[in-house]
Amino acid sequence: MKKILITGGAGFVGSHLCKRLLNEGNEVICLDNYFTGAKSNIIDLLDHPYFEMVRHDITEPYYAEVDEIYNLACPASPVHYQYNPIKTIKTSVMGAINVLGLAKRVKAKVLQASTSEVYGDPLVHPQTESYWGHVNPIGIRSCYDEGKRCAETLFMDYHNQNKVAIKIIRIFNTYGPNMNPVDGRVVSNFIVQALQGKDITIFGDGLQTRSFQYVDDLVEGMIRMMGSDPAFLGPVNLGNPNEFTMLELAQAIIELTVSKSKIIHLDLPQDDPKQRQPDISLANEKLEGWEPKIQLREGLITTISYFDKLLLNQ
Repeated sequence: MKKILITGGAGFVGSHLCKRLLNEGNEVICLDNYFTGAKSNIIDLLDHPYFEMVRHDITEPYYAEVDEIYNLACPASPVHYQYNPIKTIKTSVMGAINVLGLAKRVKAKVLQASTSEVYGDPLVHPQTESYWGHVNPIGIRSCYDEGKRCAETLFMDYHNQNKVAIKIIRIFNTYGPNMNPVDGRVVSNFIVQALQGKDITIFGDGLQTRSFQYVDDLVEGMIRMMGSDPAFLGPVNLGNPNEFTMLELAQAIIELTVSKSKIIHLDLPQDDPKQRQPDISLANEKLEGWEPKIQLREGLITTISYFDKLLLNQ
């Protein structure tokens, strides 16, 4: 049995990771300040004998004897990370310093949940890990983009200078149950609007693309990365390379929800990427043939069912 700390463990991805690691027989400490996470996401875990929930902000140091750390703490949707941009960059940078300091003290292995946003509005398509990105350092998204880029730097420097065992993943658009219905991400936005019969709002002409990964595939990739060859540090892309336009996504959700919603177009936000698609050949090579198993239509059906029940109970 390993003792594992998950920062941001009550969030969308973190809650799924907590459940998976508990099911595999580990002891899990879930750390969250509930800024975007929710107790409802982990309520069914609270009685588990090997689960501990701690309300804590990772911008402050935390001390525990653990074997592994998954650092997921940071608001990940534009609505939330732009709400308090200074807090967002503090969470990425000071949070990384605090988990790396803890890993150094207790000799734990630590995984950084970085993001495809480090590529910015990419000039290379699809994006490989060797691409350095095209990021506006003073734009409205930079608190998140640059915060995550700086966190990657800190992870590499702690490894090179202090021999901390690190892993870095870059997460592409992920969706599934436990998403926050008001987090501003495109999948949750479209599903909630469709279920409520509201207009589905697409920014720009709707021809910009994203690649959508179901949360179970991401969790599998994270666990494989943590257990991979110690010499393989990353970064490694975790995402689904199947690419869809926003119009295609909206039309699929309207069909699956049998909604009468109409599609309307709004102005494109500043620095919004036009294309986003991962090259996952490195993950496939280094993580025991990892690749997404759940494709968009199957994942949307499960996610729509989750939101349908959630909205009924509100």
